[in-house]
Amino acid sequence: MAGVSTQRVADTVDASTQLFCRVGEFLRDNHLSPDPLHYAFAYRVLTDTQGPLARAVAHLTDGGVSLSRRDIENLGGEIGALAAPTPTEAMALAKSDGLVAQTLLQVEGFADMMQAMRTDTAGFSRDLAASANEIRRSHETVAVDEVVRITTRMLDRVNVAETRLEAATHEAAELRTKLEEARANARRDPLTDLPNRRAVEEAYAARSKAGDHVCLAVCDIDHFKTVNDRFGHSIGDRVLKAIGEALRQGCEGHMVARYGGEEFAILFVGVTREAALATLENAREAVAAKRYRLRESDEPLGAVTFSAGLTIAKPEEVFGTVFARADRLLYTAKDAGRNLSKAG
Repeated sequence: MAGVSTQRVADTVDASTQLFCRVGEFLRDNHLSPDPLHYAFAYRVLTDTQGPLARAVAHLTDGGVSLSRRDIENLGGEIGALAAPTPTEAMALAKSDGLVAQTLLQVEGFADMMQAMRTDTAGFSRDLAASANEIRRSHETVAVDEVVRITTRMLDRVNVAETRLEAATHEAAELRTKLEEARANARRDPLTDLPNRRAVEEAYAARSKAGDHVCLAVCDIDHFKTVNDRFGHSIGDRVLKAIGEALRQGCEGHMVARYGGEEFAILFVGVTREAALATLENAREAVAAKRYRLRESDEPLGAVTFSAGLTIAKPEEVFGTVFARADRLLYTAKDAGRNLSKAG
């Protein structure tokens, strides 16, 4: 009996571990942050694989489509307030934070240096005043010698302080350059070299605050999971870079960002929805017309397409609201057959 109980415990632990891994894969495949709300939704899907929720999810993700925020909400799930940064973004932010800490330490060092110089100057003034009084009283050569000694000592201290100040100024210039570079890296996608999610959200906030006319497009590569499954993630990365570059060229003058996974966001500023849609359609048609081949074997990869949703931002709308609306239009295009753009 003891052996049977031990086996049951082992089976339970093994099943729990497998479920945990499957939940992690589900979150990764759908680009969801590992917060409790998303975990609970994944748990509901994976513990009842024949239930209505699991069937609905299977239908929505057919062909490698990732779940959108709106999909999860429509299926009764909840959305976390903020998406967790990607590992690359987290590393860039950590580097930036480290440089900020160095800068703060240097500022404190400047403060200490200036305080020391003020103390030395005050001491020099007191000593010089005392020596001047002594000269007036005695007219002795020894008092003059004392003034010379004090002055020489003070000049030495000033020279040392100037050397330290010059070195600290040079260090500050280097830190400023590194800090600017780190801040830029924290807002850039390392694979495509496009702005990332943080950058486009900040740009939208700035444009919205300025009262600019803004349109937002959300683009998603069609059947991207199939590319990864057939050819591997390295080929998938090349496809992402190629599509990112095609969007950048096709939408020149507008901000093209990799929002996450196979999703891109385009910020159109100062143009009508019709003009933005025309630009987006030209880019989509140019991408669909290309035929890709594998560099190593010259094997045809075939056509790669994307679907898109485009919407106008209303005054004072937050980014999440505008993105959700564009995202719904994107999945309307997916449902209509893919390789389409929908505007609303």
